[in-house]
Amino acid sequence: MANIVTCKTKDGETVQYVDEVIGSGSMKDVYFSPDKSYVVAFYHKPQNEQARDRIDMITGRYRQNIFGQSGGEYWKDLFCWPTHVVEHGHKIGIVVPTYKSYFFFKYGSKNDDFLGIKGREKEGKWFASASNQNKFLDPRERGNTLTYLKVCLLLTRA
Repeated sequence: MANIVTCKTKDGETVQYVDEVIGSGSMKDVYFSPDKSYVVAFYHKPQNEQARDRIDMITGRYRQNIFGQSGGEYWKDLFCWPTHVVEHGHKIGIVVPTYKSYFFFKYGSKNDDFLGIKGREKEGKWFASASNQNKFLDPRERGNTLTYLKVCLLLTRA
């Protein structure tokens, strides 16, 4: 079992993460919180002063401009915008809410999820082609004209 690490954000909040990398990209390693309600992503390389200022603006002023205004609650279901900056062991990172459950496949593919995509993040390729949808996706994942219209409206508002 992995250890739970506790650290403080720049604004004094306490955050915890499980010391087990769940994803790694070219810039950051990502860790789940114990309850999986947020992730902590640490940069591989030390960030220069300009990059640190940019991260502070993203989690501070820009976040406030989006979510602090009238109608800001609307965007919380659509964006997983960074909430805090954290420094731990000479590394700088960000705290980000996890995706909502509707961003993941609930049923997966046809034939008892033969592609093994149940629980994985939904990607546009599954929905951009009617052929892919009909061949591979469980009918409960495909949606209908009404849900496509809702998606179009959400995209135009974003």
